[in-house]
Amino acid sequence: MGVRHAREYADILKELTVAVGEIENSYSFFEMEPEEWAALASEERQEVMEALADDVFFGLGEDPVIEIGGGAITYNSKHHVIEVSQGDNVIQIIRLI
Repeated sequence: MGVRHAREYADILKELTVAVGEIENSYSFFEMEPEEWAALASEERQEVMEALADDVFFGLGEDPVIEIGGGAITYNSKHHVIEVSQGDNVIQIIRLI
């Protein structure tokens, strides 16, 4: 089962990339150390976050909750949204339809 969506994938990916980039220590998903992250140029950081967003989107089809750094990404199939949380706060809701 995958994540069902009616919006363009490219639009969802853009929003999800920004949202995962706001999660504290999200780069740790790729087992990067803070020093490695700090050494990346901003364009490289953007590429890492886009890859993370892409991996998460497709991973949500198998597991509706994926923990990343200090947060979590949750696929709510009933409401057709992806919720991005940090701690106890939802920091972004991404519409899928």
